[in-house]
Parts: sequence; structure tokens; C-alpha cells
Amino acid sequence: MCKHILNAQVSIRSPCCKKWFDCAECHAEQETHPLMKKLEMIFACKKCKKCFRKDGTEFEEADEYCPHCDNHFVLEAVTPKAALRVEGEDARVDNRMIKDERVKNDKGRTIFDPDLDADKLG
Repeated sequence: MCKHILNAQVSIRSPCCKKWFDCAECHAEQETHPLMKKLEMIFACKKCKKCFRKDGTEFEEADEYCPHCDNHFVLEAVTPKAALRVEGEDARVDNRMIKDERVKNDKGRTIFDPDLDADKLG
């Protein structure tokens, strides 16, 4: 799974080292050499697990689909965004997460507490 592009539909074989990567950033993180650029690209579909070649000079709208399973692999890339949220159960069902534990409730005072009014008992 690619951590840079969350909806990657294909893996791309790099022409320089002949290894499979989901994006160019994955190649830059794992390898020490720069990514070699070529017009012919080799893809592996993540849906049907079959490989196919595409020529970059003759790329048309029909080439945006896997030739084996018609999986649409040219999509708008979804990248991870930083978000701050509380993970937990639904607050409407279990509201223990909402309770503020920093403020302690006073114990209920009774007439049987000797510490509070020991000198007033006569």
C-alpha cells in the first residue's frame, strides 16, 4: 500500500531498477538513484493482478482502463491529510469519553462523618 497516494489502482515498474512502486515518491524513498523517465510504462493492475504496457505518446481516454478487467486506474489522487480527531465509540451511546475526569465530585456529607464536625457533636 502506498502511503502517498491512498487510491492507487496500479503499480508501476521503474525502468531503471526494474522494481515495482506505487508512485514516484515511493521510488525516491526506497532507492538511492533518480527515477529514469521513459515513454513506455509497464503497469500491474491491483484489481486483477495482471500486467500491461502503455505508450505515453499515444495515450488516449480509452487507455485509462486496465485492458484485462476494465478497472479505471487514472483517477484524481487522494493524498493523506493531517487531521486531529478523537477515536472512540459513538458519544450518544457511550459518553464516558466526554466526562471530565479532572474535576472530582465532593463526597456527599452525612452526619456520620467524624472528621467534618467532630468538635460540634457535644
